Amino acid sequence: MNIIQLLAATSLLAIAPTWAQAATFPEKDRTIRIVVPFAAGGGVDNAARLLGEQLRKQLGVSVIVDNKAGASGTIGGSAVKTAPADGYTLLFSAATHVLAKQVLSNPPYDPQTDFAPVARVGEAPLMLVVSPQQPEKKLAEVLAAAKQQPEKWMAAIPAAGAPSHLATLLLASQGGVTFTYVPYKGTQPALVDVGGGHVNLLLDSMISVLPLARSGKVKPIAITSAKRSALAPEVPTVAESGMPNFSYVSWYGVWAPKDTAAERIAILNTAINKAVAELAKSGAFASLGIDAVSQTAEQFRRYVAADVAQGAELLKNAGFKPE
Repeated sequence: MNIIQLLAATSLLAIAPTWAQAATFPEKDRTIRIVVPFAAGGGVDNAARLLGEQLRKQLGVSVIVDNKAGASGTIGGSAVKTAPADGYTLLFSAATHVLAKQVLSNPPYDPQTDFAPVARVGEAPLMLVVSPQQPEKKLAEVLAAAKQQPEKWMAAIPAAGAPSHLATLLLASQGGVTFTYVPYKGTQPALVDVGGGHVNLLLDSMISVLPLARSGKVKPIAITSAKRSALAPEVPTVAESGMPNFSYVSWYGVWAPKDTAAERIAILNTAINKAVAELAKSGAFASLGIDAVSQTAEQFRRYVAADVAQGAELLKNAGFKPE
């Protein structure tokens, strides 16, 4: 064997484990665990379970959803961060995951460096609702009233650093208004106070506020996505309502422990994108108000970086202090 043949053989031996790893992953007798850092029954959990079931059908392996709620989502996040980096433990979370450093005074990890982005799977619009006692019916009227009496306009904030919080800050910034921000522990108590007229407005996940909007207990004003939603086609977008550059969505994604092999990340990304396409085709995601997204892992990483930069700037300008 000459030196060229020897080098070629050595190279093949070196990369053989990588080929074998990719060819056998995921193994049929292994279980993929999808950790959801929130309680069962919520929007994130429902989306994760749809994805998990579709992956089970596609890959022919067992897929379970493991709810680990608490500490602003960081209990579940920490469980994935410290899990074996073998591709069998994944985190399914919402946009709130990536702003842990900006929102928490002592975060247990850096979402951008302690996790490997796998796939962004979907996005969903937020809906602006106001108290039914408010006379305003259009966004322009809401902004005009807030400019005239800024001290009287209170905006409910269900969770610090969540899309609802950031979208409200963006609306205030682009709309040239100042709201008084009232913190709440979740969407439901915030909605109750908007319905009762104790606070003026709430900007939160459309799927969460739509039932009360349909019942007349809160008044829908606009949604934040670039186009109208099929779930509420009568509600205009913020862009249509006089703020043409405004667009903001909540989103969902999947992460793995940071040292997970690139080959396994690629396999998972392909499988998840295929699963998401099926969920979109069947209408399962649409029933949750989610629009499917298909990205490579690298595109997802860049999206997160841009999202964190925008969120950090909004929080800084608002004088937000980590809790």
